[in-house]
Amino acid sequence: MSNVRSPEESLDCIGLMCPEPLFQTREAMDSLQVGEVLEVLADDRAAEEDLTRFAKRAGHELILVEDQGDHQRFLIRKGR
Repeated sequence: MSNVRSPEESLDCIGLMCPEPLFQTREAMDSLQVGEVLEVLADDRAAEEDLTRFAKRAGHELILVEDQGDHQRFLIRKGR
């Protein structure tokens, strides 16, 4: 995991249901510079599919999906 640095911003979406984590992630990504990393914490079961699809469509890189037990942790690098 040496190519993964500390995220510039962290977004806590625990307790939020679809589509709110996706909306908040999209908004947070808009405030980042290209190459910066956003950490998203979410416990919505749809979040992994939603964020994976969003990152691919928007030109970002989903660099980590990590199971934290009661939630998942995502790291997304801004692509463009």
